[in-house]
Amino acid sequence: MRDFITRLPKAELHLHIEGTLEPEMALALAAKHGVTLPHASVEDMRQAYQFSNLQSFLDIYYAGAELLRDEADFYALTAAYLRKAIAQGVVHVEIFFDPQTHTRRGVALDSVIGGIRRALLDAERASGLTHRLILCFLRHLSAEEAMQTLEQALPLRAAFSAVGLDSSEAGHPPAKFTAVFERARRAGLLAVAHAGEEGPAQYIHDALELLQVSRIDHGVRCEEDPALVRRLARERTPLTVCPLSNIKLRVFDRMEAHNLKRLLDLGLCVTVNSDDPAYFGGYVLENYLEVQRALELSRADVALLARNSIEASFLPPEQQRRWFDAIDQVLQTA
Repeated sequence: MRDFITRLPKAELHLHIEGTLEPEMALALAAKHGVTLPHASVEDMRQAYQFSNLQSFLDIYYAGAELLRDEADFYALTAAYLRKAIAQGVVHVEIFFDPQTHTRRGVALDSVIGGIRRALLDAERASGLTHRLILCFLRHLSAEEAMQTLEQALPLRAAFSAVGLDSSEAGHPPAKFTAVFERARRAGLLAVAHAGEEGPAQYIHDALELLQVSRIDHGVRCEEDPALVRRLARERTPLTVCPLSNIKLRVFDRMEAHNLKRLLDLGLCVTVNSDDPAYFGGYVLENYLEVQRALELSRADVALLARNSIEASFLPPEQQRRWFDAIDQVLQTA
């Protein structure tokens, strides 16, 4: 199954680049910038990755992100992730980045985008990996700050394709950012949003109606609203599900209880992604393997998840068809 999943062409659509900061790189960056970390070794850092909810993770996540300080750091971080993704059969990535996490502490937006984009372009030249970049707003901050971030980023509009919404979901409904997303649409940007992870199913509905998103990041709590589930299936609205993240953050107690297979059987466009893999114990291949084992997915189920990832991407139709054919060929020869 590992070989089969690796050979399947896949898109990864829910990946926070700051969440790929492995302990080894964190220690190297701390040494580079003269920062003393509370954990002296890789093992100590990994031991700290025990989370009770989303906020307990975010506290460690933002502390790690503070080690990213110049363009070279963002290049190294992105290049390291891309090497892993390509080795696991990822052919297209749509990467989230959080500018506010960096600009609020004085890092230039040019440095953030410049390092990430340079690594993406190098990977494309070397391996053919295609990509999109998605600028995310931190929902625990104000809508005014989000609007300022968007306006600051628009001169660099050619570097990113969409906007997103992440960070603490509870208490920060999509409605808070309606005007920001409307401004992004006027600038020609696509939109996605985290909804229905720790927030209720209503947040999914609001993200669709108020923010007019193309897909929902997470979305697993859609089951609370059967009418919403039917709508998601009817409209083929993608859900970028992150199984290992969901277990690590206690959205589900164990993988066997995950609703991914139920949603897939109901006809939803469910995809598998790694979210913040350095903190949650695995990249896209490990997510596929864990959910396949726990939910006893067939090879056809797994191929459908890969196919959904291509369908849910922002790739043009002709490129999608190429990967659909490749997925069918892998399945037929398995």
